[in-house]
Amino acid sequence: MTANPLDSASKLRPAGLAGDLSSGAAAGRGASQGVQQWTVGPEQAGQRIDNFLLTRLKGVPKTRIYRMLRTGEVRVNGGRIGSDYRIEQGDVLRIPPLRLPTSMAGSDGGQSQGALQPGLAKSVAARIGVIFEDEFFIAIDKPAGLAVHGGSGVKLGVIEALRQVRQPEAGRELFLELVHRLDRETSGLMLLAKRRSSLTEFHRHLREGQMRKRYIALVWGSWPQDCDRIDAPLHKWVNARGERWVRIQEGGQTAITKVRLLQHIAHVSLGPVSLLQCEPLTGRTHQLRVHLAGQGHPILGDPKYGLHERDAAAGPKGTGLIGRMALHAWSLRLTHPNTGETLTLTAPLGQALQDLLNTLGAKPLR
Repeated sequence: MTANPLDSASKLRPAGLAGDLSSGAAAGRGASQGVQQWTVGPEQAGQRIDNFLLTRLKGVPKTRIYRMLRTGEVRVNGGRIGSDYRIEQGDVLRIPPLRLPTSMAGSDGGQSQGALQPGLAKSVAARIGVIFEDEFFIAIDKPAGLAVHGGSGVKLGVIEALRQVRQPEAGRELFLELVHRLDRETSGLMLLAKRRSSLTEFHRHLREGQMRKRYIALVWGSWPQDCDRIDAPLHKWVNARGERWVRIQEGGQTAITKVRLLQHIAHVSLGPVSLLQCEPLTGRTHQLRVHLAGQGHPILGDPKYGLHERDAAAGPKGTGLIGRMALHAWSLRLTHPNTGETLTLTAPLGQALQDLLNTLGAKPLR
């Protein structure tokens, strides 16, 4: 069930004044755009205008955007509005002249993708498997080691690569947004919405617990038979080097994970390890990694929360058995955002992870 044609409904189109943001020509030189007028299409309707502008004007300082709203430089249908105004289909937005950074060259209509890098984008996109696709969303198989979006030290992530590769094929302004994220070190199933209505519906499903995500994890030690649920609050913090970490802490965000022991494995070199199926009932940052480590059974190869000496001894410079973090988003049960059909999607284990399980003598997954 795969469909390539995209919905032809208009998205957000400039209404005739100079300086269309999506052209990217002047922006590529860091030049000033003239006054612009944008007309809101059906996919943008319902967003708060501050959130919309923050997404659309990537690279423009947040303080500048809120000052434009506060002083009335941004107008809707000729009038002033507050930062909490929700835009409606057919609204005409006046955007004042702005000096846009080079990174907005080749903008894809509000979904920042950084400077265009066609060769790199094609290379990254070629590594991404498509599990399911229709005109409403895509389910992809993200490989381990690939970030979902660009950022510090990452030139191009999954979302930017797919936007750049697919934009020429679309024949119109492309809408493509992450429904949820996976850590860079985690492989497996991830959803991308091709319509704003799909994105909104999927987010509702996530909030209401209607989407079931199951992961496969290989952890150090013998997991206790009677431990099938972890309920431990998580707190995010940033260390002195600006790195984001998560820890179990009283008063943190509620976090619950269901765990099913699949196999105990005894290996001559690695010692006892356990193969688990994990289902997060909440969607906290690093939830599975921190919950499993908090039980004394960190994931093999986890660069943040793992047993670093044991990982190193079993890694490329040791036995060579562990080449990546052993966590994979394996199965996803969801309700189709348009038809209401229940879909169960699975992503096969990557070659490195499958080779590790084969070497350990693990039984095939069912």
